[in-house]
Amino acid sequence: MCKGAGIVLQGNCMLKCAGRLEKLNAYIEDASVWGRNMKLEDVATRARVSIATVSRVVNNVGPVKNVTRARVLKAIQELRYHPNLHARTLAGGKSRTLGMIVSNLANPFFLDIFRALEAEAHRLGYEVVVANTDYNPRQLVASVHLMMGRRPAGLAVIVSEMEPTLLQELTESNLPIVFYDVGTPTRNISNIKVKYEKGIQKVVEYLHSVGHRRMAFVGHHTGLDPLLDRKKSFLETMQRYAGEVEHMVAADRDSPAGGQQATRQLLASGFRPTAIICVNDFMALGVVKELREHGLSVPRDVSVTGYDNISLSEYAYPPLTTVNIPRETIGRLAFSALVPEQGDSQVHGREFLIDPELVIRESTGPPPTN
Repeated sequence: MCKGAGIVLQGNCMLKCAGRLEKLNAYIEDASVWGRNMKLEDVATRARVSIATVSRVVNNVGPVKNVTRARVLKAIQELRYHPNLHARTLAGGKSRTLGMIVSNLANPFFLDIFRALEAEAHRLGYEVVVANTDYNPRQLVASVHLMMGRRPAGLAVIVSEMEPTLLQELTESNLPIVFYDVGTPTRNISNIKVKYEKGIQKVVEYLHSVGHRRMAFVGHHTGLDPLLDRKKSFLETMQRYAGEVEHMVAADRDSPAGGQQATRQLLASGFRPTAIICVNDFMALGVVKELREHGLSVPRDVSVTGYDNISLSEYAYPPLTTVNIPRETIGRLAFSALVPEQGDSQVHGREFLIDPELVIRESTGPPPTN
């Protein structure tokens, strides 16, 4: 409590009390903000401008003086105002949100594509909402319906699984869609396809050229067409070397742990491959680990190859021989298919083909001499 000890002291106390009261009022006002959702009207009142001016600032359209824009942005920050993007879209505004659905977000392959697409989206003021299916067609259907309920500007479906009825439903919609691995280009749908079979052929031919005659293939979800293509390509290439090369196939879940389990299956069978070809790098990491735990050296005893060329493959020990799939390119292509540049009306309905390249590193070499 301020007690007078002269006029100067009283004046100082009055100033301190007034300052505390001002801070208290501000605190009370801020506390009330936390309890309710702010609207454009609240921002307009705080900034002492019209609702139309606030709308122009929020949507970044139309002329607004710099000093006015700064006042509105300050009010937005103080009130913790967040635009209701969903309501804006329902009201007829253009959505600035893209949907993306992937089969396995734990696999860096899908994460790399997401990051590339997201970078392109942010460059042009879009946000990306992502969902994970775990290769489950039913979850894919649920995720697509949830995404469509958000009224996105477009949808990237980067999956290996598909439900035929969903494919027909999306084909009949007006939503811009890009598929990776599945689907067929139509009026509103573009497709990105990798020539997976060529990549597998390159791997097998390379291993055969350095002397391997006992090879195994490690895959996952081999009932899904894009993944089945890699297995079929391996088996078809084996047919070319019939009577010359022994082979075996094993499969488990899409993870390093799945690679370990598939390797256990191979070793438990009594088959001793000198080279193991993996459906992707993610599983190959587990294959290398399991071989090491059995006292086998890579590549001295067993050569191991991956597929995709995720960044981890280069830093694995030893660095993985793999097949490069340009994830950044796929992400950029997916975005351009959903949000074409001005004047480019020929994007929808296209099919983009990607030819994979073999990358030879230290995880492969000639087979053991014994």
